[in-house]
Amino acid sequence: MANPEDPTPPAQDGESRRDFLFLATGALATVGGAAAIWPLIHQMSPAADTLALATTEVDLSEIEPGQSITVVWQGKPVFIRRRTAKEIEQARSVDQSSLPDPQTDDQRTQKPEWLVVVGVCTHLGCIPKGQSVTDTKGEFGGWFCPCHGSHYDTSGRIRKGPAPTNLPVPAYKFTSDNVVLIG
Repeated sequence: MANPEDPTPPAQDGESRRDFLFLATGALATVGGAAAIWPLIHQMSPAADTLALATTEVDLSEIEPGQSITVVWQGKPVFIRRRTAKEIEQARSVDQSSLPDPQTDDQRTQKPEWLVVVGVCTHLGCIPKGQSVTDTKGEFGGWFCPCHGSHYDTSGRIRKGPAPTNLPVPAYKFTSDNVVLIG
């Protein structure tokens, strides 16, 4: 029996059913929306092959002094050179004020014997020559980009030509004396 002093009318069976339908519809719409959006969000995650390229491990034990190798990291060539004592001395004796992009040799290497740089010319993205024994190494004994004439030294620093910056040094660390992990 309804209370005569209470101004609110008694709840009707239809109103409680309507409230339930609103809540059920809202919950179903939320779940359906999440199910529809999930594939769109998930497709933005990097693919397994991309994650596999995030790092590259290289065994250095077969590289002789004066020899260079090229490995691929994130789709880019990476030059690894085991420098001779003469190359290290040449790189360290450079007057920093003469460099377009001043960096010391120590800033570019973790171990003086090993130089690790991304092998892409910083001018227009060409791949410089100098990895092979028969390649032209430019005026400074490092790498030479024949496309526009950029010359890099034995530390991968730009010395002559239109390239604005040095060959980039990727993130890397030595996991042992003969293994380097790039990336």
